Amino acid sequence: MKKVIEGSMAVALAVKACRPHVISAYPITPQTHIVENLSQMVADGELKSEFVNVESEFSAASVILGASATGARAYSTTTAQGLLLMTEVLFNIAGLRLPVSLTCANRAISAPINIWCDHQDAMTVRDSGWIQLYAEDCQEAADMQLQAFKIGENPEIMLPVMVNMDGFILTHAFEPIELLDQKMADEYLPPYKPEIFLTTKNPVTFGILAEPQYYAESRYRLEEAIKASKPVIEEAASEFKRIFGRYSGGLVDKYKLDGAKTALVGMGSVVGTMREVVDEMNSHGQKSGLLKIRTYRPFPKEAIYDALKDVDNIIVMEKAISLGLGGILLNELKSIFQGKKKQPRISGFIIGLGGRDIPTQSIINAVKKVESETIEDEFIDLRTELIGAGK
Repeated sequence: MKKVIEGSMAVALAVKACRPHVISAYPITPQTHIVENLSQMVADGELKSEFVNVESEFSAASVILGASATGARAYSTTTAQGLLLMTEVLFNIAGLRLPVSLTCANRAISAPINIWCDHQDAMTVRDSGWIQLYAEDCQEAADMQLQAFKIGENPEIMLPVMVNMDGFILTHAFEPIELLDQKMADEYLPPYKPEIFLTTKNPVTFGILAEPQYYAESRYRLEEAIKASKPVIEEAASEFKRIFGRYSGGLVDKYKLDGAKTALVGMGSVVGTMREVVDEMNSHGQKSGLLKIRTYRPFPKEAIYDALKDVDNIIVMEKAISLGLGGILLNELKSIFQGKKKQPRISGFIIGLGGRDIPTQSIINAVKKVESETIEDEFIDLRTELIGAGK
């Protein structure tokens, strides 16, 4: 059934279809509508789940950690400062190999205070051990919730999964959404049955002290599990398509890249704008394509290289920055081509920080700049009158 609903409601309904045992979250803009809808479903008896009210995001993350450790399917959602307040627990959840799911309504980080969208929050915790998926639209954001548990709960993976959706742009947007049928959702995502969990019947210990002779091996196994999740992510998307009839997951998505000389690369809702730019460029005889990165962690190096190995010009558009280094996605993408026989020209632009609008013309202007030279880490549409002396 298709229905025009808010992105946050679409996500809440998708989480409901996952049948989580425990939900815990602290409301924070622009995530609030997700948790508000879920709490109402629980209160109305529509969702049989334990909803735990807490005083902070740190506590919310701690609740889902504890719940998952006891064998429960657990879910949370947050954004921006809330995600950063969770950071210590995020690392613990991954290190304990607990397959919880979290929706991040991407939002800029203070200071100055800003409640609008960029990807700095999720990018800041990219090394915590969580699988990270990025949605372009509300349908993908909803569909990825079901896939997140499917991926994370795979016995060979057992990792937490973060589904990223752009704050306000998607959380508060109304779109026609194909709702998840519960019977089909149950077929796709069976009940969670972990092999190891906390129980008095079979006592075990989670997260014990690891001395130097043991710690490195634990991190190695975590790294190997994240790498091994790549085919599992692809399989989850393929099975989702088989059951629901649409492909809205996987590692990357290619658009008009066959025979393209120039490729735009991006993540999240800006991809829709970039697709319009590609269509316009092709209408003027410029052979162009688009690579949408759906999975950011694990970083799909092989899939990215395979998609871009024949293009001459790569242009990365990203909504985050590593201060002192520059574009995060840009530098990771550049590393893929190190030592390769063909070296495309790779440029990168910082766009949309703090929710600044990204019109198609701004992207077109950026593309024109790199027709004959490489540009790295240039901010698009800066208001020069506000820069001052650079302090």
